[in-house]
Amino acid sequence: MPPTYLQGLVTSDLFSEPRAPREEAEDSLNALAGLPLHGAEGAVEAGVAAAHAGGSGGSGPVEEEVPVRFTSKMRSTCFLDHRGRILTDALLWKRTIDSNGSTINDNTTTSSDTTATTANAKTTTEYLIDVPSSTADLLFAHLKQHKLRRSKIKLEDKSEQLSVHAVYGTLNAEGAPKGYLAAMDPRHPSLGMRVLSVGDEVIAQDDDDLGTTTSAGDVSDENDDTTNNTTTSTPTVSERTKRTTHFTKLMNNFFPHHPGTYSVLRRLSGIAEGSELTTRTALECNQEFLNAISFTKGCYLGQELTARSQFVGVVRKRIVPVMICETEMEVPRPWVMAGMIQELGEEGGMEKIFGLTGTKEEDDSGGDTNRGDGKDATENGAGEKKKLGFKGYVPPPLPKMSASGAGSIVSMMMGSVSAPTPQNNPQDGDHEVDLEAKERELELQNLRASGEKLQQEIAELAIPGTSIIDKKDGKTIGKIISTPAPGTTVLLAQMRLDRLGLLGNKEKWSRTNKILIGDGTKEYRYLPYLPLWWPEIDPETGKERVVEEEKKKSDEDELDDL
Repeated sequence: MPPTYLQGLVTSDLFSEPRAPREEAEDSLNALAGLPLHGAEGAVEAGVAAAHAGGSGGSGPVEEEVPVRFTSKMRSTCFLDHRGRILTDALLWKRTIDSNGSTINDNTTTSSDTTATTANAKTTTEYLIDVPSSTADLLFAHLKQHKLRRSKIKLEDKSEQLSVHAVYGTLNAEGAPKGYLAAMDPRHPSLGMRVLSVGDEVIAQDDDDLGTTTSAGDVSDENDDTTNNTTTSTPTVSERTKRTTHFTKLMNNFFPHHPGTYSVLRRLSGIAEGSELTTRTALECNQEFLNAISFTKGCYLGQELTARSQFVGVVRKRIVPVMICETEMEVPRPWVMAGMIQELGEEGGMEKIFGLTGTKEEDDSGGDTNRGDGKDATENGAGEKKKLGFKGYVPPPLPKMSASGAGSIVSMMMGSVSAPTPQNNPQDGDHEVDLEAKERELELQNLRASGEKLQQEIAELAIPGTSIIDKKDGKTIGKIISTPAPGTTVLLAQMRLDRLGLLGNKEKWSRTNKILIGDGTKEYRYLPYLPLWWPEIDPETGKERVVEEEKKKSDEDELDDL
């Protein structure tokens, strides 16, 4: 499939090197680790933060930061219709194949082999489009519609011939085995390593050996929502089943097999895909944050609306992950902080949260630290504010959270993981210790029961397309676009940015909010959070905030391109 054909149909620029994903902001949980927060409600969350940071109070050993390498052989993109609305998102794998259909530019081919093959055989550039199964048929029909009758372009559906997998726990995608292509997910490394099984040698196995293999393995099949109806009485095994089994065996000693992991983590990471995006605009779906859009490549199908939204319009709605909880449940500390920041402003919120006055500069310059109540501000925690200042941390208007951070809070709220057990005092009697342990266990059981009930309620109500209604004024503030991640009450919703406190200054998000879901009559509370890959949002445009120097350089680059 020549790049000139795809260039006019995708939002990314196939003739330029893709950008690496943006650097992550600091996780709100890590930022809180080890800090003495005012109020009893911060006690449990401090434990979560400490555990998430990997040590007691965040004082554990700091892991060395590993650079993530991305390849131009794989990029994220979107396909739009003529109105500029998304048909589907996709990942494009680019490879060069010889006359026999073998890949000659993957990690398993040496430079000498590549030179010999290129010299002795005719090569072809091929793009493999990795697309969610929910929109595969829609995209295939779209591609055929825009293919000229006498064109030499060949389109083929290889869904049953190839297999796609996701591997978590590594940032190294180099050195893929023969028959495989591997790359870090170009949208964000939190989505893991993407692996594509393409080689014929992968399926050159005995049918008996493959047909009787169970799901024991070590990775997440990206298509784990599908079912293979293969039984021992059926001798024929599909190529896709053979590839999946081979990959499971290959990875068995390195990564445990967890079907469904990809589906959970992408929701916790705030990433929608496939039919969840269909009919929506690219910017409303955060595709510019995920390296799927080029604003300098020139014309492509649907480009007008996308460019106008970026350079002229205001983005008023975006897809965000939302955690649903009971109104009686205690609000976790990150959202308490966010609510204070929105209600009181940055300075007032910091004072309310940490009981601090003054700024880092005043503390460093030896300014007056008397609070007027006979106590010295330094003694009351100004040193901790200096610590925050040195870390460069300012609480955001909404918590910024990784998938693991969101998962930790969900586990605590649902009773899946108990709070850290306090150390026993040697002076306490064994009877008192046993009573405390029984009380904690009973409390945990009750929390699990209520958590399971809540999950069931939300699963029944949170159908894609269902409205989220603010109880205070009866207005629709969002629409659900995905069902909750399994085992959680975290869902993806297209929310009004002004009701999140991210656009304009008329509305604020409140930590004491109450919502209705669809036609339901029970009140819930919604806790939205921002994924770490989100940039800082400009409250006037709903788009990425651009500092003046960067904006000037961007304008100059655009003029140069023209």
